[in-house]
Amino acid sequence: MTLVLTSELVEQFREQVESESSSLLAMNACFKTDPLEMCVRRSKVISTNHVFTHKVESEGRPVTNQKSSGRCWIFACLNVMRLPFVKHHNLEEFEFSQSYLFFWDKIERCNYFLNKMVECAKRGEEVEGRLVSFLLHDPTCDGGQWDMLVNLITRYGVMPKKSFPESYSAENSIRMNKILQSKLREYTRELRTVINKNGDDAAVTDTLIRQMSEIYRIVSVCLGIPPQTFTWEYYDKAKSYHKVGPLTPLEFYNEYVKAVYNVEDKVCLVTDPRPNNAYGLAYTVDCLGNMVEGRRTIYNNQPVETLMKLASDSIKAGEAVWFGCEVGKRFAGKLGIQDIDIHDYKSAFGVEVNIGLGKADRLIYGETLMTHAMIFTAVTLNESGTAEKWRVENSWGEDRGEKGYLIMTSEWFREFVFEIVVDKKHVPEEVLAVFTQEPVVLPAWDPMGALAREAIPNTRH
Repeated sequence: MTLVLTSELVEQFREQVESESSSLLAMNACFKTDPLEMCVRRSKVISTNHVFTHKVESEGRPVTNQKSSGRCWIFACLNVMRLPFVKHHNLEEFEFSQSYLFFWDKIERCNYFLNKMVECAKRGEEVEGRLVSFLLHDPTCDGGQWDMLVNLITRYGVMPKKSFPESYSAENSIRMNKILQSKLREYTRELRTVINKNGDDAAVTDTLIRQMSEIYRIVSVCLGIPPQTFTWEYYDKAKSYHKVGPLTPLEFYNEYVKAVYNVEDKVCLVTDPRPNNAYGLAYTVDCLGNMVEGRRTIYNNQPVETLMKLASDSIKAGEAVWFGCEVGKRFAGKLGIQDIDIHDYKSAFGVEVNIGLGKADRLIYGETLMTHAMIFTAVTLNESGTAEKWRVENSWGEDRGEKGYLIMTSEWFREFVFEIVVDKKHVPEEVLAVFTQEPVVLPAWDPMGALAREAIPNTRH
């Protein structure tokens, strides 16, 4: 059976809308207003406040700003890392260099992609096949996952932002990414030609070395080359002078950061409620990673209630929490409110939006996936110990929410949060045991392979 939009049927639709005073009012309001702004519930705004029963001792200063780049996962990691670091060194404010990890992720990510292209060619994957076509669609993006951060930090370390500051292409990465994408597709064809010609491993390796030398040059021009060593000079809160170095970024991490924030002690738990993906199992995604011979991206799937409890336990212990979510749904971005009731779509459009499907069905039907990473710094627990609302440190500057901080309800958490990272000391043994399993491999295009990559919206949200 098919439906033909006849002129009579379209006329019926028109008459129906024009006969509804609420639709006409909404149409007039939407003529000069963002539809989402028009739908914001005033009652929700005035009942929102940033007061919490449990909060980390101090929050990061300054509020960070990823600008027009998809580096939220890097910013969130370095934001959560700096809290114990600042406390330990008695600092007023501090930022780790986001560009430093971004530089090495671009280099490693391109190398990982090219090696995967070699692997796909050798296992007989056709260019027009679904896997290679999917991977070629976006050969390198800014987004990432927790295990990718562990790869970068344990190999390259970290450094203060003043030692490797932002460049234009770090804050506005689209031009650099377009150049890299173009070259990676070109290199893929070249590699397949070499493999099809004789399949000689030495010839493939020589080709990869030349290609990566060109990638290194492109990234270096755009982002600059990070210093091999640096000296960190600073004043603490007491205005006392300190000097550290010269030392390498890896030495800086191992000697000055790792003792207060060891990325290898943190574990990533996800919640994927799809019926075919059982809780209590480990999962990974085919061809998802950022480093050859690096740590695999492993998902420990647990009910959302487990994630909420462990996140609140961490905050009660004074430790902020890295997390990934779909940021754009039911979110009043300028006000910084994440609440499933913040928008009154029904009054404006006559239908509900975003929550017509359950979380599992939204994953199945392509309506949801993780898009953004931030950190929790506070939580309110009711008398029974259940979380009610959360304070969120974002990386979109100070002009959104409460000077850069958002507020999230637990109802929103249940619907749109997909993963958290907490110290393993907070995690029950039976949950940690899941990491010892051989993970189920999901296809490369599975929504759980989505990367946190949301840049600052312009007119959206």
